[in-house]
Amino acid sequence: MQEGEVRMYSKCRVRVALVGDYNAAIAAHRAIPEALRLASEALGVAVEHDWLATDGLVDDATLMAYDGIWCVPGSPYAATEGALRAIRFAREQGVPFLGTCGGFQHALLEYARNRLGWTEAEHAELSPQAQHPLIAPLSCALLDVSEHVHLVSGSRIAELYGVREISEQYLCRYGLADAFVEPLMAQALKASGHDQAGAVRAIELDDHPFFIATLFQPERAALDGRLPPLVAGLVGACAVQSVHEAHLAVAS
Repeated sequence: MQEGEVRMYSKCRVRVALVGDYNAAIAAHRAIPEALRLASEALGVAVEHDWLATDGLVDDATLMAYDGIWCVPGSPYAATEGALRAIRFAREQGVPFLGTCGGFQHALLEYARNRLGWTEAEHAELSPQAQHPLIAPLSCALLDVSEHVHLVSGSRIAELYGVREISEQYLCRYGLADAFVEPLMAQALKASGHDQAGAVRAIELDDHPFFIATLFQPERAALDGRLPPLVAGLVGACAVQSVHEAHLAVAS
């Protein structure tokens, strides 16, 4: 975000819904408020956030109060349908969305089921009996490790990082099954980051103002005092959304 844009949003206040079941023992959960604080300071945007337990998301009413939605790590969630509801709301209503780790897995699941009509798409962690799960066990679990990610040129995520090669932290056992990559990415959903073996590690939607999800946990950089570019991107997109809605309200 350029200096002029920072001044534009300096009086802006945004609300971010953190969709997931808070657990202080999860490092990513401890990192997220700090990541939002760093983004707030960097962009000059006041950021408020609320943790929304997945089992409380039984309709869309609660979600309408937020400028952005972040589906956070911590899968399996207490209520899978609550997480999927929030993701679907963000996708269909054009609400800025970030999904990390479990949020990446569930963003893929929601898109497959509700956008592509793959009603039988499954997550192996939730349905271990599934013969061909969309979200399958990784060949090698990524437990508290950092790995290199190659970002696709011209993608939103590459623009936010400002480089093509990054190193990020993981804590996960499941990812997108290779067999589904091509049909899943045939429309608006695009792979925007891959590991060194070519496995998908980040995705984004072409037909959405801001919809990015990563298997890695970029928020954990905040624990070292570093601003995660994707969190800055989310907050910036929320500010754009908030200002746009304010202008519409004045015009009406």
